[in-house]
Amino acid sequence: MTTLKVDTISGIGTEGTVFQGGVGYDSLNYMTLPKGTTTERFWNIAGVPAASARGVIAGGYTGSAYVNTIEYVTIATTGNATDFGDLFLKVMGAAPMASTTRGVWAGGYSGSPTSDVNTIQYITIATTGNGQDFGDALERKQSIAGCSNSTRGIFAGSVYSTTNNSNTIEYITIQSQGNSIQFGDTTSGRGAMGACASETRGIFAGGGTSSPVTSSNIIEYVTIATTSNSTDFGDLTDGSKHLHNSSCGSSTRGLFANIGTSGLTNVIDFITIASTGNAADFGDLSQTRMGSGGLSSKIRGCFFMGRAPGSSPYTYYNTIDYVTIASAGNATDFGDTGYTVWKASGFSNGHGGLG
Repeated sequence: MTTLKVDTISGIGTEGTVFQGGVGYDSLNYMTLPKGTTTERFWNIAGVPAASARGVIAGGYTGSAYVNTIEYVTIATTGNATDFGDLFLKVMGAAPMASTTRGVWAGGYSGSPTSDVNTIQYITIATTGNGQDFGDALERKQSIAGCSNSTRGIFAGSVYSTTNNSNTIEYITIQSQGNSIQFGDTTSGRGAMGACASETRGIFAGGGTSSPVTSSNIIEYVTIATTSNSTDFGDLTDGSKHLHNSSCGSSTRGLFANIGTSGLTNVIDFITIASTGNAADFGDLSQTRMGSGGLSSKIRGCFFMGRAPGSSPYTYYNTIDYVTIASAGNATDFGDTGYTVWKASGFSNGHGGLG
């Protein structure tokens, strides 16, 4: 019997990287080992294998009704979304957060008579089924941005179209049901931001403010393990008052879509999470839209749904696009969701914040 002992691999390479002794790294985040004149996948370096990472999408608004639908995709495999179950409370604009096993949605808007809610709901990502009660957030609010590492979820902001633009950042321990706890404050109160994370750093970007309504290009960050106020990171290429969690990332790069002061755009920006500075252009979505959502593995980012340009009665999309996070370029068709809304929220068990 042959024994393989690997003490340390520092950092994660890109596709085709070969370490000493012929150990390599492929496009699906697997270590590869020499086998004759070829290589064989052996072990995933960190977290859930990108080949099996599951993305989950839930909630939203159809233009006439709030929905509790939950659907899922396998991020590495293009195709239409599949039914997962139902939220126990219909919401749009909830904050999405996830570990490798559990996904959480915090807050949102549920319509009359409950309006903004402080409900936190969760699922076990690997097992289809309905959402369960997790606890309560400190504040009742909607259009909240959320991100997470493997243990802690953080969420911030509130709807931009009222005077109640919260700058509160709250956090939860994802594996432990209970109420959220104060983390700190963002640099300004605004809603409909986007968020992404590495294992150590959480990013909030864009969004809108009210009285008067403006569109923000602010990017700020926190260290997820340490409660504190956020710190300036840089600026998006333009304001984006309808980012609405249309964001995702690998462990090194964050993506934000719907960039533009009107909120109705197809522009995607990117940042390097570990390095403060301004965002740069990444490419374009397949459609101009607002209020879409985002989720990712460490390799592939997906953007889904949203509202089309035009006046009431509005058109809503069920489109899912995808990009390769490491390679700037335009998005490609992935498939469709089984329902059509805007302000749905999504996460995965293989995103960049999981290490």
